[in-house]
Amino acid sequence: MAENPAENKTEIRAQNPIEVPVYNTKGEVVDHIQLRGDVFGVPFKEAVVHQVLVAQLANARQGTADTRTRAEVRGGGAKPYRQKGTGRARQGTIRAPHFRHGGVVFGPHPRDYSQKIPRKARRLAIRSALSAKVAEGDMFLLDQFGLEQPKTKDMVHILGLVSDGLSTLVLTSKEDVHVVLSARNIPRVKTIPAESLNVADLVNHRKLVMSLPSVRALEALLAKGLD
Repeated sequence: MAENPAENKTEIRAQNPIEVPVYNTKGEVVDHIQLRGDVFGVPFKEAVVHQVLVAQLANARQGTADTRTRAEVRGGGAKPYRQKGTGRARQGTIRAPHFRHGGVVFGPHPRDYSQKIPRKARRLAIRSALSAKVAEGDMFLLDQFGLEQPKTKDMVHILGLVSDGLSTLVLTSKEDVHVVLSARNIPRVKTIPAESLNVADLVNHRKLVMSLPSVRALEALLAKGLD
């Protein structure tokens, strides 16, 4: 039986709030907050996540690879040798594909790899990936990063307390220069604004670290159309 979209929407709205702990830069739990269940507690939609991920990777392709066909390779205008009497197979040009330096058969040519994905599908995929992070205990909220100046050592200490040295995606409510500069030289760590969160980064990083302002900004963005 086909799924009823109205029932699915009702199911998403009916999700209970999710309570998560808030950590400080010392790794201590300082508070607990509630997050929207229809953003951080939805069932994992593997098919949607896969479709959006494939589309995102396809859209990142330049599509500029090109090879020359036998018509585009320079030279080969003259017949290499006479038609008959040599004992060899007849040839019309040395730029045929079976000759060295000849044209390429079925090679790549410039093309557009982009795929269009509905906005609702993209947001559902991000909500599914976020919910999976919450369910697996791989999302951590910080009250604040507290970096008064760029310092990689301080960022390594903060991430070491919550991410155990695994690949980590750091979200900020806006482009925090101190956080970006402090984390850019740390292996397997990437920082992006909350508004730029995407499925590929969520899938490619094991841990997710956010500040309180960033989680509220992300919640407001992904909740559009659900109320």
